[in-house]
Amino acid sequence: QVQLVESGGGLVQAGGSLRLSCAASGRTFTWYAMGWFRQTPGAERELVASLSRSGGTTAYTDSVKGRFAISRDNAKNTVYLQMNSLKPEDTAVYYCAAKNTMFTTRTFISSGEYDYWGQGTQVTVSS
Repeated sequence: QVQLVESGGGLVQAGGSLRLSCAASGRTFTWYAMGWFRQTPGAERELVASLSRSGGTTAYTDSVKGRFAISRDNAKNTVYLQMNSLKPEDTAVYYCAAKNTMFTTRTFISSGEYDYWGQGTQVTVSS
């Protein structure tokens, strides 16, 4: 079992920045590829960013490329999502997810591929 706890969400004006954190506990953090997803009411959960076990491979949804950055600190068992130049359309609940994998450089795009999820943190961007 892996427990994931997100933090760092909140209310920010358009153009501002937030950094989300996801602290993992329970199993060896380095066994897991990580992802950030987001969801708005009535919509499916969508990938925002994913990160390989090694931290060297990333993937982003097109709408956040150049604005968001995912990273991990294995010493702290934490994955981050730095969000810059925020837009009202970034408003959503953001979820952290972990995927147990033998592949060190692979990222995972589909929510169904992930094994563990956090409870989510609300991000609201005002115009």
